Amino acid sequence: MASLDPEKLPHDFPRHYLPQGVRLGSWETLRPLLEELEHRPLSSTDDLEKWLADLQELEEALDEEGSVRYVRMTCQTDDPALEGQYLQFLEEVAEPAKPRFFALMKKYWECPHRTGLSAADFRLYNRSVENQLALYREENTPLETKLDKLSQQYQKLSGSLTVVYEGQEKTLQQMGPYQESTDRRQREETWRLVAQRRLKDKDAFEALFDEMRGLRGEIAKNAGFPNYRDYMFRRKERFDYGPKDCEDFHESAAKAVRPLVLEIQKKRAQKMGLPSLRPWDLSVDPQGLAPLKPFESTDQLTAGCQKILGQVDPEFGAHFQKMRDLGLLDLESRKGKAPGGYNTTLSEARLPFIFMNSVGLDGDMRTLLHEGGHALHAFASRTIPFSPYRHAPMEFCEVASMSMELLADPYLEAFYPSPKDAARSARKHLEDVITLLPWIATIDAFQHWIYTHPDHTPSQRSDHWIALRDRLGGGEDWTGLEEARRSLWHRQLHIFEVPFYYIEYGIAQLGALQVWKNVREKGRAGVEAYKKGLAVGGSQTLPEIFKSAGIQFDFSLRMIEPLMEEVQKELQKLDKIS
Repeated sequence: MASLDPEKLPHDFPRHYLPQGVRLGSWETLRPLLEELEHRPLSSTDDLEKWLADLQELEEALDEEGSVRYVRMTCQTDDPALEGQYLQFLEEVAEPAKPRFFALMKKYWECPHRTGLSAADFRLYNRSVENQLALYREENTPLETKLDKLSQQYQKLSGSLTVVYEGQEKTLQQMGPYQESTDRRQREETWRLVAQRRLKDKDAFEALFDEMRGLRGEIAKNAGFPNYRDYMFRRKERFDYGPKDCEDFHESAAKAVRPLVLEIQKKRAQKMGLPSLRPWDLSVDPQGLAPLKPFESTDQLTAGCQKILGQVDPEFGAHFQKMRDLGLLDLESRKGKAPGGYNTTLSEARLPFIFMNSVGLDGDMRTLLHEGGHALHAFASRTIPFSPYRHAPMEFCEVASMSMELLADPYLEAFYPSPKDAARSARKHLEDVITLLPWIATIDAFQHWIYTHPDHTPSQRSDHWIALRDRLGGGEDWTGLEEARRSLWHRQLHIFEVPFYYIEYGIAQLGALQVWKNVREKGRAGVEAYKKGLAVGGSQTLPEIFKSAGIQFDFSLRMIEPLMEEVQKELQKLDKIS
């Protein structure tokens, strides 16, 4: 892939404050702009509004500079120059800028003309600013930079993991398709090969995480919190729910969802003629059918997803075409590329960029649809003038992406001309939805325990992980694989890179299922409600955004049970077709 070049992107929103063409990749360029804003006199509400617009423009340009360097680095983690440019930005630009932005935030908050601004328009922004001012500690800035560097080390370590299979070096992502092989011997062989490779670096992952955990505890203590969990709930501005709500979700997942997972696995074992399932029996088609192969090339992947998006809504298809035209996709897996997938928004251009590791699986199609939902969210909210309101809370951002996966199911003929294959794909996806919810509860509960038990040992951490999997996991047989099971959490990048960013997926999945149900029942009106929710960005509270999309902000047992019943009914229909 050609390196991402923001200069080649359209400038739909021209600058009014920053010099045209200036990139904020050096402190020498950024510092005078910060100083000008810091010292500019504010004599009226009009002055304040102009100053605030200029500040937002500066923040957008700086954020985009960091995003571009991050994209380039993750696309090629084995390029020392790209790694150096990203680290240089963190150390020499982002870190020294943090106290200056804090001073600017404080200037805004203390400005006597702030009361002249519209209370209705600025209520959420003011709530956020007040929270950030309360949390900010200058001594935490270098600690956060260290954490950013350690996250980059995690990406580099994960991206370096390869195995040799059938005479070829392969990334662990490229080994994924073998888990859909109808040859059980091959599935076991490749599963064990990948597991053994991960275990070789087990101690490195553990040590890396312990270093991160220590820094996070120090950050929380500096900010006056008893533990990092409580600090992060404030940092993530979870004003509409708290730890107790998350614990209720964990319990609901165990009571209402895990039994369905066990039932799905029981039927799978019966279809496969097995007394019990092993970890390598969870992805293959239970009827022994060949793996679904929705595409052979990334061009076919992008063309098929664009067709689906256009069928859900023509505007969606047009936006995705724009991303293709502008080179805002990097989809194929290759050595040296960071694992996983993400969508990031280039803040100044107000355009999304999608990164993933495609290897030809049905799941790759789902990943692109998922990240495409995020991208379409960015398009829907890009015209909101006040930049802080262009970004919704993550709990709804994931509604945008997960809904798109579900809304695609009626149009899978773009990849699967056979109705049986389309039904297989839809059935697998819905089963994955059910299976994912207890996994989300596991990851979230695991982090709650980690950071409220700061003095634990790695062995105790692994013990607790196993206890959670016993409570929330499936019924597959791990005999002889205990060490691999104890380290499964190493593959979850959220635990390392974005702590406590995972419960959002559970909350959002319930929201996405509501969107799916609405569209099934109301058709076009359901799609329009979904689009309305996307368009409000972050200009409303979380419950208000959900309401705008025609759904409820509720992740309790009373919401989970009827939605699971709806999914069960659909699974029964799909079973008859596939």
